[in-house]
Amino acid sequence: MFPKNAWYVACTPDEIADKPLGRTICGEKMVFYRPAPDQVAALDDFCPHRGAPLSLGKVCDGQLMCGYHGLRVGCDGKAVSMPGQRVQGFPRTRSFPVVERYGFIWVWPGDAVQADPAKIHHLEWAESPEWAYGGGLYHIDCDYRLMVDNLMDLTHETYVHANSIGQKEIDEVPCKTRVEGDEVITSRHMENIQAPPFWQMALRMNGLPDDQPVDRWQICHFTPPSHVLIEVGVALAGHGGYDAPADKKASSIVVDFITPETETSIHYFWGMARNFKPGDPSLTAQIREGQGKIFSEDREMLELQQLNLTRYPERKLLMLNIDAGGVQSRKVIDRVLAAEQAA
Repeated sequence: MFPKNAWYVACTPDEIADKPLGRTICGEKMVFYRPAPDQVAALDDFCPHRGAPLSLGKVCDGQLMCGYHGLRVGCDGKAVSMPGQRVQGFPRTRSFPVVERYGFIWVWPGDAVQADPAKIHHLEWAESPEWAYGGGLYHIDCDYRLMVDNLMDLTHETYVHANSIGQKEIDEVPCKTRVEGDEVITSRHMENIQAPPFWQMALRMNGLPDDQPVDRWQICHFTPPSHVLIEVGVALAGHGGYDAPADKKASSIVVDFITPETETSIHYFWGMARNFKPGDPSLTAQIREGQGKIFSEDREMLELQQLNLTRYPERKLLMLNIDAGGVQSRKVIDRVLAAEQAA
């Protein structure tokens, strides 16, 4: 259903700041915690004594203490101690490769031998002071591939997000899709149009007029296992569109890390990285609030879509040219899955 030999975003650092966090990723129940302030660990969320979730315990002296009978487990999964008992011979609890990078906690749910941190998707904007990022997390009851479909075909913005980022020109301008290795890229460029409400706000915040015609772009990048980064923006018309100078545009990257929980549920880490006014925290908060409302509209649609697909599994879905990005992304996922299963 989903590749396991891959890095997924498991959580954000604030979620494990003061206590363990239980989370299911790719069907694996895991517990995340900090053995030390600058370290992170991930174990099977199962106490070897009586099967209680270790995530209900607490961190003591760098070890994870079960909240049921006080068994302590090290970050390597080895049972360390338990009041009045000898537990050193207990079977080792499975540990998962985990890395803290780019403001996220990444986990590898598959074969630990293959877990090379160099394979984590490089995020240049997360390392540069010229960029600011704000985002959030939604739990959504849908197949992770439905969210990939959603993000690789932005035609739905005209209807689902009519009051924020949608406009009729998205329907009227065809998109182009190409595949480069395991990356799928779908792009749409709209010229000499009126900016929708969200982008009018972004123009104002960047000191630009919001009532002049603009050129708008959407460039969606899918990379396996389920990451979608979308270059978006508007520039005052006639200044080069995507290639316009910084003082003539407002642009950003929509960040989408889709982490499967089960076959019909996901952890959706969403956000926006921008390279205009990066030192303005109030602007970051304003964009986050607006983006959160937009993605909540997607959540409602996707959950109802999943209910329909579950209710009528025999019905075939129709494919149109606007679906090319999602179709090609699914082909990449299928190819990665087949290679993993063959190995």
